[in-house]
Amino acid sequence: MTQDENKEGVGGMINPRRYGIERVAYWLMRLSGLGLLAYFIGHIYETSNILRGQVGWTELLEMTSTPFFHIILSIVIAMCVFHTVNGIRVMLGHGGIGVGKPSRPDYPYDPASQNYRHKIGIYSAIVLAAVAMMYGLAVLFGE
Repeated sequence: MTQDENKEGVGGMINPRRYGIERVAYWLMRLSGLGLLAYFIGHIYETSNILRGQVGWTELLEMTSTPFFHIILSIVIAMCVFHTVNGIRVMLGHGGIGVGKPSRPDYPYDPASQNYRHKIGIYSAIVLAAVAMMYGLAVLFGE
């Protein structure tokens, strides 16, 4: 490792080739959490439009029934599924389930927590999120 390698900044921190699928899951977890928070705030705004009466509610439903909003909703479905499945994987890992036996830290150090069980959990979360998103798209677009 050269000294310049340590000066990559944020680009080096988010580089998935440097740290593997665990770093990708880390960033997807944070991004999906922020996306779900934004959806939650938008959903509260949307449902508060019922206070405008039947006309306001109908206008809002017409606006959200467009293909653009169907795609946004499908992305929200994918974020929700990924965030849930990956969160369960993280909780199980913190509880010691699927972590493996501790071993002596000989060089090159390969932490037992980054074993195939957790990688399968990450890939499963991504696949389930993609399947849920495709199902959401099929339902919303009526196919």
